[in-house]
Amino acid sequence: MPAYVIFDVEITDPQRYQEFMSSVKPALEAAGAKYLARGGPHKVHEGDWTPRRIVLLEFPSVAAWEAFYNGATYQGLKAIRDSCSSARLVSVEGLS
Repeated sequence: MPAYVIFDVEITDPQRYQEFMSSVKPALEAAGAKYLARGGPHKVHEGDWTPRRIVLLEFPSVAAWEAFYNGATYQGLKAIRDSCSSARLVSVEGLS
């Protein structure tokens, strides 16, 4: 079953964030992930959530997501991401 990962990101250094993006895109592709949404307009319809920039990714499975997230490649890139942004993220298993 696929896994979906939702990031709520606030970018504090756009130039440094672009460095992160140029490296993370090929790493995501190698992990079999694809972007479903990336920073487009969004609207809150209920609740008090105030998302900043939404990124939605699809991975082939929860195992693929967790291997990517915990792997050395992403953890190195995450250090760059953390230096230029703050994020909240959740993953959810999709339906078959």
